[in-house]
Amino acid sequence: MSSHAAAAGTRHDAPAVPAGGRATPRAEDPGAPAGTAPSKLHLDHVQLQQTWRAMLRIRRFEARCVELYQAQQIRGFLHLCDGQEAVAVGVAAALEPRDAVVATYREHGQALARGVPMPALMAEMLGRLEGCCRGRGGSMHVFDAARRFVGGNAIVGGGLPLAAGLAFADQRLGRGAVTACLFGEGAAGEGVFHETLNLAALWRLPVLFVCENNLYSMGMPWAQADAQQEVWRKAQALGVPAEPVDGMDPVAVQAAAVRAVARIREGAGPQLLECRTYRFRAHSMFDAQAYRTREEVERWRAHDPVERLRRWLLDNHQADAATLARIEAEVAAEIDAAVAFAQAGTLEPVGELERFVLAEVPAGEAGPAEATPAGTAPMAPSTPPQEVPA
Repeated sequence: MSSHAAAAGTRHDAPAVPAGGRATPRAEDPGAPAGTAPSKLHLDHVQLQQTWRAMLRIRRFEARCVELYQAQQIRGFLHLCDGQEAVAVGVAAALEPRDAVVATYREHGQALARGVPMPALMAEMLGRLEGCCRGRGGSMHVFDAARRFVGGNAIVGGGLPLAAGLAFADQRLGRGAVTACLFGEGAAGEGVFHETLNLAALWRLPVLFVCENNLYSMGMPWAQADAQQEVWRKAQALGVPAEPVDGMDPVAVQAAAVRAVARIREGAGPQLLECRTYRFRAHSMFDAQAYRTREEVERWRAHDPVERLRRWLLDNHQADAATLARIEAEVAAEIDAAVAFAQAGTLEPVGELERFVLAEVPAGEAGPAEATPAGTAPMAPSTPPQEVPA
C-alpha cells in the first residue's frame, strides 16, 4: 500500500498527529510554506492501528445491520457504506469538536467516525427512544447536536445548502469552525451543487466539500450520466480549489483533508475533495444491481480499505496478528453490547407521536406573543447583511 508506506512513520518517528488522530502541521517540514499543512502525514503504529479499528467498527456495524434488517428489527430503507469507510474515517480525523459535519443518507459510518456513540446509533436504527434521535430519524436521518453531526438527508444534494448555511453562521459568529459536507457524485448533477459552490466561493465560506464518488449514484453508471466525470474539475470551474483523492486509502484521505482544512482555517475559502471510492453492497436493500457485474465488484474488493490496511500493518511490522485479533474481538464485543442496548430499549408511546411538531415553551417562560409589549408591533425579522463577507 504505497500511500501508507509514504505517509506512515516508523515506531521511532515523532508523530505529527496527536493521540486523537488529528494531524497538525510540522514547522520543520522542508519546503512547506509558513502556515500550511504538510504534504504527508507522519503516523506511528498506534495511530495506524486506530485508523484500522475505526474502519473495522464501521464494517462490522454495517454487517450487523444487515442481520437485523433481515430479522425485521430494522425497518424502512437501509443504505450501507461497505467499501467507503476510508472516506469517513480520513475526513473525521482532520476535524475538531467545534467543526460541523453534514452527511448523506448513507451515513452510519460517517456518524461513527464523528463519534456518535454506537449504542445510541444502533438504538436509532431499531427505532428506540434511546436512539440519538429518539428513534424518529432511523437509518437515513441520524443527528447528534452535541457532536455537531447535522445528520443524513434523504434528498440527493440536500445537505449542500445546509452546509453553506452552517458555515455562513460560523463565519459571522467568528467561531473558526469548518463544516465538512459529504455528498455523492449524483449530487454533482443537481443544480444545488453549482448554486452552493458558487455562493461558498463568492463569500469564502469555511466549507470542506467531500464528494464520495462511488461511480453509480443510485443505479446509473456515472460515465453515462455526466459529460464531465471529474467532479473536482466542476468545483474548480466555480472557483473552488479542488483535488482528486484515492478514497480507498484512509491515510491519503486524511492527508488531503488536513491540507484542505488548514487552508480553510487560514481564510482561503471553501475546498473540495473528490474521493474515488466504491460501495461493495447494493445501493439499498431493494437493489438488484443489474447495472454492474460480480466480476467488477470483486475487482474493486482487491482495493478493500480495511483489508489493505490490515495487510500493510502486518507486512510493515506496525502490528502483529495477536494485536489485530484483539482489536477485532473488542469491536465484536462493542457491537454485541450496542445491539443488546438497542434491543432492550423502549418504543415511543403512541400518545407522543405528534410531539415536537411545534416548538415547546417551558412552563413559566414567555412565548413570542407574550414577549411583545402590549400596543406594539412584533419585531420585524432582521434584514440580510448589506455586504457579503470579504
